[in-house]
Amino acid sequence: MVKDKQYLYIPGPAPVPPAVVTAMTKPVIGHRSSDFSHLYRGVVAKLQAVYQTENDLFVLSNSGTGAMEMALANTVNPGDKVLSLITGFFAERFARIAAACGAEVERLEFPWDGPIDLARVEEKLREEDYRAVLVTHNETSTGVVNDIAGLGKLVAKTDALLMVDAVSSLGGVDIKTDEYQLDMVVTSSQKALMLPPGLAAISVSPKAWGRVEKCKEPRVYFSLADYRKTMVKGHTPWTPAVTLLYGLDAALDMILAEGLPRVFARHERLGRAVRAGMRGVGLELVAPDECASPTVTAVWAPPGVDPDQLRKIMREELGVVMAGGKGSLAGRIFRFGHMGYVGEFDVITGLAAVEMGLVKLGYPVQLGAGVAAAQRVLLADKEQGRMQQ
Repeated sequence: MVKDKQYLYIPGPAPVPPAVVTAMTKPVIGHRSSDFSHLYRGVVAKLQAVYQTENDLFVLSNSGTGAMEMALANTVNPGDKVLSLITGFFAERFARIAAACGAEVERLEFPWDGPIDLARVEEKLREEDYRAVLVTHNETSTGVVNDIAGLGKLVAKTDALLMVDAVSSLGGVDIKTDEYQLDMVVTSSQKALMLPPGLAAISVSPKAWGRVEKCKEPRVYFSLADYRKTMVKGHTPWTPAVTLLYGLDAALDMILAEGLPRVFARHERLGRAVRAGMRGVGLELVAPDECASPTVTAVWAPPGVDPDQLRKIMREELGVVMAGGKGSLAGRIFRFGHMGYVGEFDVITGLAAVEMGLVKLGYPVQLGAGVAAAQRVLLADKEQGRMQQ
């Protein structure tokens, strides 16, 4: 029985709280009923609070990748020039979707162990007129978070739309959608929003609506105009995932009850503890501290250690599941997710599993060194919190 217990540390799907699981067992209601309208309007209002936006927002019954395609399919005509900021595997995906939508995609490449360089972006925006700029806010393939506030200031001076993939950051990282002047922000349910996979969301600024109205490309399931039309009645144009919406409602209640500042501070604190723990074991991190993600940490495998073999040992012998590398980082790193329904002892457990896995592979590790380093970070934060009270 105990061998069946699993500890999930991948960067999505993330752990789902019991209260959310319970909410999803409610009886299914008709998606054209007044009960559904009440549920959907409430969920959208709560999600707008997490997005920190007054822009239109829609919840979609598909994945985050679907929301990314929706953003592009409603705003980009064939031949439109799009600037795609490439900082990792999932930024590559955003560029691929844009190309499939017929855009002329110009890739601005950055090293995968760091963030976008705003000076280089500003230079490109001066040289060329783009219809859209694509950015992955939190690149889970590398554990790097990008400066979308600074990027928003640059893009707002142009006619381009700023489209943000916030799939692995919204709900765990502070995103002030309106203040940062973000035109379209997409996310999905299975990350910091603490749900199973199956839902996504997209916000649409007035500037983006102007582009939607001029887009000539055909779309049916992904039509933003249809979502806006049916939202008048609190409905969705197509059959929604009702039980997941019940779960999202409960998850958003948990986030808002904790308070956004505390949620963001918790993720930031746990991220620092994980990084300290990895360094305590003697491991190196992909992302430097100044741009390190609060929701996922990417770790270089030490010399002589196959990260996929390490992950296999942790999964099969300890029940601890972590992610491997993507793209050019495959077979070189492993990734520790710490987003959503995650607390201090989840971090301690994950670090202990890494230590034990390394020992089983014969790598010299002082057991407890990483755990102790993380504990020191967490205890120091608590002491500082007491002093500030």
